[in-house]
Amino acid sequence: MSLRIGILHPGNMGATVGAAAVAAGGRVMWSSDGRGEATRGRADVSGLEDVGSLDALIDQSDVLISVCPPAAAIAVASEAARRGFASIYVDANAVAPGTAREIAAIVEEAGALFVDGGIVGPPTLSSGTTRLYLSGAQPEVVAALFDGSVLEAITIEGGAGAASALKTCYAAWTKGAAALLIAIRALAHAEGVETPLLNEWSISQQGLEQSSDNAVSENTVKAWRFTGEMREIADSFAAVGLPPGFHEAAAEVYGRLAGFKDRDPAPTFQDVIGAVLSSMG
Repeated sequence: MSLRIGILHPGNMGATVGAAAVAAGGRVMWSSDGRGEATRGRADVSGLEDVGSLDALIDQSDVLISVCPPAAAIAVASEAARRGFASIYVDANAVAPGTAREIAAIVEEAGALFVDGGIVGPPTLSSGTTRLYLSGAQPEVVAALFDGSVLEAITIEGGAGAASALKTCYAAWTKGAAALLIAIRALAHAEGVETPLLNEWSISQQGLEQSSDNAVSENTVKAWRFTGEMREIADSFAAVGLPPGFHEAAAEVYGRLAGFKDRDPAPTFQDVIGAVLSSMG
């Protein structure tokens, strides 16, 4: 008998994770209770089955997969535990290894098995773009749920925290570097040296201007999601005695862009630079 899968909650990433499991032949469910029209639309397009209440979702799921903003990960796990979920709980959120281990303790106390997940790549729309790394208890069981789908599930050694650590290290560079480039462009603009800086980059750092342009265009409207992730990364560095300041600053940069959430049309480059230079207060 195939495992029944519950998705908590189908945002932009979670909906495509659910769709990949549907494509692999799984029965994938979600709870619409308290969710907005945008979430309902994503779930419908992804082929997810609405079971109504969260209690129904927990009762009927053999595997629960949490894909939510990092700041909500502990609360989502705690709610599942409080309602008695005691099967396989997958936390696929961008959290610190220490946070993943905290979540493991919460769900294991309620009787569930914990699988740590780390997603690398964009929402899963085509093969070869996105990977779900898995560690902890029975990661191979979860990986099998995506066999033959566009989402590549990869098991790695290590318990709770290993998959999250890999994701943390990956995003520490990709999203951390993007925040640094955005801040550098803002500094150059504020000091009136943006044009000569770009000229110098064209000589000695070819491609960096385009990378900084991409950092703005590809991250601004979703920057609100990255603030919490950068704080989790900062905590990860601090937990092993490394300086957390790199990603504390990245969190602040992304926080200054939170007002552009899902903006359509996207803000102009100058709008973004202005927001980064503004006070957070």
